[in-house]
Amino acid sequence: MQFKEIVGQVATKQRLLNTVTESRVSHAQLFLGPEGSGSLALAVAYAQYLSCEDKQPEDSCGVCSSCRKYNKLMHPDLHFSYPFFAKHKDDTALTFIEQWREAFTANPCMSLDTWRGYLDAENKQANINIAECHQIIKKLSFKPFESAYKILILWLPEYLDKSGNALLKIIEEPQPNTLFILVAQNQDQILNTILSRTQLVKIPCLHSQEVKQYLIKEHNQTEDAAAEIAYLTNGNLTEALTMLQHDTKSYHELFVQWLRLCFSNKGLEVLTFVDTFAKMGRENQKNFLRYGISFIRECCLLMAGAGNLVHLPAKELETAQKMTNVLSIAKAQHISTELEKAHYHVERNANPKILFLDVSLQIIKVLNLKTIPSGSQYIPN
Repeated sequence: MQFKEIVGQVATKQRLLNTVTESRVSHAQLFLGPEGSGSLALAVAYAQYLSCEDKQPEDSCGVCSSCRKYNKLMHPDLHFSYPFFAKHKDDTALTFIEQWREAFTANPCMSLDTWRGYLDAENKQANINIAECHQIIKKLSFKPFESAYKILILWLPEYLDKSGNALLKIIEEPQPNTLFILVAQNQDQILNTILSRTQLVKIPCLHSQEVKQYLIKEHNQTEDAAAEIAYLTNGNLTEALTMLQHDTKSYHELFVQWLRLCFSNKGLEVLTFVDTFAKMGRENQKNFLRYGISFIRECCLLMAGAGNLVHLPAKELETAQKMTNVLSIAKAQHISTELEKAHYHVERNANPKILFLDVSLQIIKVLNLKTIPSGSQYIPN
């Protein structure tokens, strides 16, 4: 994995390169970034650069013996630790290393759900157990074999329970030229004893424009389709790639058509539309509702006079501006609440026909009958 293969994160890449050229490589670093930001890929690219035998000014060479081994994730001085679904108490990350290499190679921006798909997870909870902690200590008790550094990349340290305290001594006083790179998404869920022993490297989410350009260039998406996915996923490349695996029909056109039917209170046509929703499949239903929530939020920004904060493609912006003539902030907020509740229930396998019919009726009440629940935090208009 080279830096040039990673989408965006130009400033972060340069900051990491500077730590090497200026000899400021900390022995324990925490790469903290939201899902889909590319933090895991950055950690692997950084490790490869540190081990490269012919470092270039802006990247590893990609062709030396070390880089070739890194490309296969099989370098003897590169070790991984990650959450897994143990079947036996003696299972460690090494038990699942082949699946890990396959998963990372297929998608360096993978999420825990993606990783779960490569394992026989059943109903087990993911964690990093005490056996894995002991294995880490054992692996890092030796000197580097080939490279200047022995490197451990620990993905999602949030899944270390109290057994993670077994790692404190080796994190604080590692063997010479031993590096820990922890890759996390939620700082609040990491053991404080581990957090206090690492140097924080904050990784921001990607810009929607970066995701859009990546989808156009690497996945042959049209500009409109790429813009809609980038907008809907809000800089989360993992979600964007997941959406590519599902139906790419325009959620915008579908959502606006639904609102128009609800506004005109056409009962039979609404029922037909509900049948359409029921056939979309759970992931598409979730994506559709997520789009609706985002679109209504942008309408609220327009109505609040914050048009400079709206990030909609031109066609969708025009529709949103028209909708502000029939919506108020109170109505929009209530519709958004109904969509959020529907998204919650879709995730929990609610009956889609019943669910979308109920949501449709709630939207009809707001748009057509101008009804907003009394006693709520919203003020009727």
